[in-house]
Amino acid sequence: MTQFNDFLLLLDSNLSGSWWFPILLVGTGIFFTIYLGFPQFRFFGKAWKLVSGKNNKSDEEGETTGFEALTTAMSGAVGTGNIGGVALAIWTGGPAAIFWMWITAIFGMTTKFVEVTMGHKYRTKLDDGSISGGPMYYIEHALNMKWAGILFAFLMMITAIGSGNMPQINNIALVMNTEFSVPKLFTGLFLGALLWVIIIGGIKRIASVASKIIPIMGLIYFGGALIILIENYQNIIPSFNAIFSQVFTGSAAVGGFLGASFAMSLKYGVARGLYSNEAGQGSSPIAHASSKNTSIDQGVVSILEPFIDTIVVCSVTALSYLIKRSLD
Repeated sequence: MTQFNDFLLLLDSNLSGSWWFPILLVGTGIFFTIYLGFPQFRFFGKAWKLVSGKNNKSDEEGETTGFEALTTAMSGAVGTGNIGGVALAIWTGGPAAIFWMWITAIFGMTTKFVEVTMGHKYRTKLDDGSISGGPMYYIEHALNMKWAGILFAFLMMITAIGSGNMPQINNIALVMNTEFSVPKLFTGLFLGALLWVIIIGGIKRIASVASKIIPIMGLIYFGGALIILIENYQNIIPSFNAIFSQVFTGSAAVGGFLGASFAMSLKYGVARGLYSNEAGQGSSPIAHASSKNTSIDQGVVSILEPFIDTIVVCSVTALSYLIKRSLD
């Protein structure tokens, strides 16, 4: 595990830790936003209608509804990145890092629209009747680069373990051990068994469970954060001022934050934004590919993912954290 962790750190330092990473990630979103005529704004209302079941007249094959596919994709996005990731971004990049998380999310909505539409369009029906899709399929069939599709699938497995399962289970095990003295091994085994029961039922069971748990989980978390904001409403405006006033100037090492330059705020804001909403990472199209919607409609539905995950959930986390720091 130590060697695997060192390998992940090596990848991180040469990828998301590099200066070109935020430029490439946000730049891709900006290009598609301009090229496609700002779809994240034009189709925002339609996305809510589709996810609510309205205007759903598709005869496409599939195993899940648009809403189920959305919640399945969000089950991997909403979690550690919305809590610890936001706090880490603020602590290392200053309050301005939240601004760059928002920028990543806004243009990430278009990136998500493109990758999900492509993943759905080039999906494949397997011999057992199930649907399989994602970037590896459109890389192979649309770009005629099978070797790159295989490479992507391999790297996605590493990502699922390294930035997906491991941080989530580690945080849960630590909290259960610290607060309730539950052995970490027991927590790991119990959650592993629970996960097996769910995934053994295939995408239909995964989607069914996610469509029930994710909305409840989101509402509970958002409601708790909202209580904090209401009780400390007088600190909301100063928190926004702290975010916007340091966007291009950087932050000083005061108030419990590390001093951060403009470059540090940009780097950590974009990196944490990606970790939170996964726009451009390629994991969401795998879940969205099972939808019964048309490819374009499911792409439209997917623009809600970065909005809910980063613009809404991460924002209330950031404001709660900044208010807490101001009260200390």
